[in-house]
Amino acid sequence: MRAEGYQVTEVDAGRDLAQRLEALAPDVVFNALHGRWGEDGCVQGLLEWMGLPYTHSGVLASAVAMDKERSKEVYRAAGLPVVESVLASKAEISARHMMAPPYVVKPYNEGSSVGVYLVQEGANTPPRIAEDMPDTLMVETYAPGRELTTTVMGDRALTVTDIITEGWYDYDAKYKEGGSRHELPADVPAEIFDACLAYALRAHEALGCRGVSRTDFRWDESRGLDGLILLETNTQPGMTPTSLVPEQAQHCGMSFGALMRWMVEDASCNR
Repeated sequence: MRAEGYQVTEVDAGRDLAQRLEALAPDVVFNALHGRWGEDGCVQGLLEWMGLPYTHSGVLASAVAMDKERSKEVYRAAGLPVVESVLASKAEISARHMMAPPYVVKPYNEGSSVGVYLVQEGANTPPRIAEDMPDTLMVETYAPGRELTTTVMGDRALTVTDIITEGWYDYDAKYKEGGSRHELPADVPAEIFDACLAYALRAHEALGCRGVSRTDFRWDESRGLDGLILLETNTQPGMTPTSLVPEQAQHCGMSFGALMRWMVEDASCNR
């Protein structure tokens, strides 16, 4: 952003965030936070209250997208394909299979694949959930296949990336150098490619997102279009050197600096 000509002050968010922002009086807040509080509508609400324009989605879209069960309700209403899931207590999940394996257990309001358990087909016992996991978790039918993702900028879906990893696309695969390989554009049939673009844009609009979002899919090649499942929409996708959004923007002819400029100029406040 500095290279694009902006005067930038970095702020490490804490309990004094409101006071610090009030003292700085920025023209725009570039929200680079992830996870609860920064991505789930809380900081967005603070910025709305202060009347400060900010990047990415607003309060409602941020809150709904972060809640995986509620976002699925939105997807279903929009006619988007999702897998079966239920919310259950940690005790229930540890006591018995909540659905037939294979299935996934994960927090319903976290990001970056934090705290994900994969229960394999044929597993005799339910997973042993760590004590530090939340009391309520999501149990979701496992969707096999390739990991695909699509970025939406405003009213445009960019392209499709095939994320290739050894095993589970977990936190390390997402953020560590060499953790995954990205095939861009994805080598998939045109029908699947076009469906990813269309579904991502519909998810972005159904959730009420603004700015940049990224929607993730699983595709079971053996089932054709019926095997394409929408997993989730990230309202504040990663912006690291290994991240998918800058890579897709670059593929579409937009440099990293130009992407930052677009996001800053797109920032708004509903006040």
